[in-house]
Amino acid sequence: MQPEQSSQYGISTYCLHSLPLSQALEQLSTITDYVEVMDDGPHLIASAEPLESFSLKYALHAPARGVNIASLLEPIRRASVEVLGDCFAIAAEVNAPVVVHPGYFAWTQEYEAAARQFETSVNDLIHFSEEHGVTFFIENMGNWDYFFIRIPSELPLPDGIGLALDVGHANLNHCLKGFLSQTISHFHLHDNNGKEDMHAAFGDGTIDFSAVMASVRRNKVRPIIEVGTYEGVLKSIETLKGL
Repeated sequence: MQPEQSSQYGISTYCLHSLPLSQALEQLSTITDYVEVMDDGPHLIASAEPLESFSLKYALHAPARGVNIASLLEPIRRASVEVLGDCFAIAAEVNAPVVVHPGYFAWTQEYEAAARQFETSVNDLIHFSEEHGVTFFIENMGNWDYFFIRIPSELPLPDGIGLALDVGHANLNHCLKGFLSQTISHFHLHDNNGKEDMHAAFGDGTIDFSAVMASVRRNKVRPIIEVGTYEGVLKSIETLKGL
């Protein structure tokens, strides 16, 4: 039995990435009216048409694989920003905020130069966001070497951009408590064991979701469940009821 549709949280299409986007949206619309589309891989969006077919509120997770807005290779940086700009244009059609990844540097010696590229890209994205009337947030990364925005000391983000806190990523870097004390604009919720990015159901890892939900309430943000399986989403919904 599926839970009744709730307005307390949203759900990422990540849990149904093996299905065509239209089928994923149809299934998720039975349990929530707020969906974050993983705009990548099988759910890469070419237009707003598949989203407009449903009466849903949306957020978009911009393409991330193959994209690096901090690349020292300027053609790659520009192309990455252009890809995100296309995502912003679609987001504007469905009045959706956009979550973006901060990029990475390939060699430790390149950190400072890559940080400048990252800031340049943020300025470009601000231009796109103003042009399209779209809000965007930057997501913290997990325990992968060379990514930007992994620990709270890297905050605040450039130019006051809002943080999309991925609690699973923060748990991998053992700094979730520090992030939860920050001002947060968007939440991705999933569990893990502190070692692997499992995108597990709530309660299947080591994250204290009572502390997480306290931060959600304090920031008055509607969180996104980003668990890797549909069954895990349903289990997480039941866990949320207890919190």
